[in-house]
Amino acid sequence: MTGSDPYGRAIHDHQRGKRERPLLERNGDETREHPIERFYFTGFSGSEWIESVFDGPLLDIGAGAGRHALYFQERFETVAIDVSERLVKTMRERGVEDARCVDMFALGETFGRDRFCSAFSYGTQVGLAGSMDGLRRFLADLAFVTTPEARTVLDAYDPNHKGAIDLLGYRADPTPGLAYRLYWFEYDGDVSEPLLFRLFSPNRFQEAAIGTGWRVTEIRREPEEGHHYRALLTKP
Repeated sequence: MTGSDPYGRAIHDHQRGKRERPLLERNGDETREHPIERFYFTGFSGSEWIESVFDGPLLDIGAGAGRHALYFQERFETVAIDVSERLVKTMRERGVEDARCVDMFALGETFGRDRFCSAFSYGTQVGLAGSMDGLRRFLADLAFVTTPEARTVLDAYDPNHKGAIDLLGYRADPTPGLAYRLYWFEYDGDVSEPLLFRLFSPNRFQEAAIGTGWRVTEIRREPEEGHHYRALLTKP
């Protein structure tokens, strides 16, 4: 987030018990309340699949309020990053041991080669790569900072699934397997810059991974939201 950061401010206010207004997602006249408590402050208990994938050191990308980092740091070294300084402050207040203000699209400028054994990003932030080329650059950057045996899990929305059209700010694209999503946040009079996400189908995700050092080896969909999926990427 940049500028006034209503997103980070609302979550930080919630952490301190000072939030009196909702955090809103807006697209034109359409408005929805962002579920802060459910998304960021419920406990994370892991899963058999996730436990089998990750090993430390782990890079938690776009870590938000540190929900996942708090769980994983009890098992191995975990570095939690977010572009919002307020969210980094929130994570530290909640007990995240290594929370840093880092742009996920500048990993190679921040960390050395082979720094992490696994990586995780939950929240569909990878869509902010904006294009197939942007996704390729991000994956190549991520490959640089992870070991040759590393595995990563990234989540995204599948524009080919019928449920995607119900996403706030959904924009269709004639290109197969691609779409856009555009919306912004508003909190207590502050309005964020518009956020433009590129939506990639699993096949498009696999296509973008070619030549980056990664390949998509498994896709898992959320049981109640088939358009929301997690992609497991491994190195050939």
